Amino acid sequence: MTAGSPAAKTVLIAGDSSFVRERFQAVLQEAGHRAVIARSAAEVLGRVRADLDEIDLLVLDLRLPQTSGVDLVRAIRKLDNGRLPILVFSGTITSAEEVRDLAELGVAGYVNEYSAVQHILPSLAPHLFPDNFNRRSSPRVVLSIPVAYRCGDTVTAVLTLDVGKGGLSLRTMSPLPVGSATRVRFGLPGASQEIEVDAKVTWSDHRIGMGLQFERLETGDQTTIDEFVDGHFFTARG
Repeated sequence: MTAGSPAAKTVLIAGDSSFVRERFQAVLQEAGHRAVIARSAAEVLGRVRADLDEIDLLVLDLRLPQTSGVDLVRAIRKLDNGRLPILVFSGTITSAEEVRDLAELGVAGYVNEYSAVQHILPSLAPHLFPDNFNRRSSPRVVLSIPVAYRCGDTVTAVLTLDVGKGGLSLRTMSPLPVGSATRVRFGLPGASQEIEVDAKVTWSDHRIGMGLQFERLETGDQTTIDEFVDGHFFTARG
């Protein structure tokens, strides 16, 4: 990586689909990181046993052959004592009960395995470089929708990186400083009205964008966001 860039990280990508594995591997390697592949639960556990101190992040498919996803995470936790950040491919979630079980096991979040290539690294960055981000534990939906935000007398239009129940991340090369107050307006797919809410900047990185935490969100708007996020993660996928 170039001088001044963040340190290279090692990511273990465990998935049943070669298409998904190779996309994530290519993006990480292009950014100067090391991507290690696992195709089965046995390979995942073997890698964790042998290389726990070297792995910075595990990105996990819950539908690996001959295993229950939750049982696999439980087995990993017996080896790592909760130390290893784990992201789950959201398309492999089958129920709200599974999400609750994973939360109890300390899963860090979810990532859409079919995200556009340009969204993959930004979605992993908060977990690769946690000191640079205010990492929220609630699920996030990787989503690219228009957002307008106001700071002072200036209104700027950008696109989202992801949306969560408590805030959203924006793609911009000119992020506001951490702690800045702003007013945000956006419309979620399928919603009848736009949401307008005060927000505060909680992380800022000129290479990626910035994260906003909602403040004083109206009850109806919160319900709209909650239903959208829950609908994304809790719908069974065939």
